Amino acid sequence: MVFITSPGLIYFVSGKVILFLPTINSAGALNKWYKHNHGLPARIVVYRDGVGDGQLKTLIEYEVPQLLSSVTEASSNTSPKLSVIVVRKKCTPRFFTETDRSVQNPPLGTVVDSEATRPEWYDFYLISRAACRGTVSPTHYNVIYDDNGLKPDHMQRLTFKLCHLYYNWPGLISIPAPCQYAHKLTFLVAQSIHKEPSLELSNSLFYL
Repeated sequence: MVFITSPGLIYFVSGKVILFLPTINSAGALNKWYKHNHGLPARIVVYRDGVGDGQLKTLIEYEVPQLLSSVTEASSNTSPKLSVIVVRKKCTPRFFTETDRSVQNPPLGTVVDSEATRPEWYDFYLISRAACRGTVSPTHYNVIYDDNGLKPDHMQRLTFKLCHLYYNWPGLISIPAPCQYAHKLTFLVAQSIHKEPSLELSNSLFYL
């Protein structure tokens, strides 16, 4: 898991995909934010990658309460609102726009939040990266916890904007930048370092 604040705090947590006890690391990110901004954020949005449908119940019952606990412990005077969004890059639906003469890929920023979504979920599909050839693959987002009170349109716009903020690429990517940073950090640790990185590196994007 990667936590990123401004100007930068990066933590790596080794271990299981879920049930990884994020309390200490999220508290560290909040403390770093407080140090630079002299207060806690009013809203916190967590993008959680690498979770299948069969793991959602466990995620909601164990990981979300741990995040809520860390937020509560770090906020004595204020109470930041929290949203947790599960990100899935590999999904099967494909979407098209039909013109008079052809069928084309939808434009970037297209959101599908009905018909193809599940009625029992607060979910949507977002197209944030163009396809070099063939059909474009959307990314699926499932909001499993939300007390921020953001309108769906605002949540979708925030997600799309975060797809613009990956430092290692001049254009858009298919997932929000924090998720891509997490992928890069995890790959570096698994392939090269084989241990938890030094905390002295936590203020830099050393894994890019």
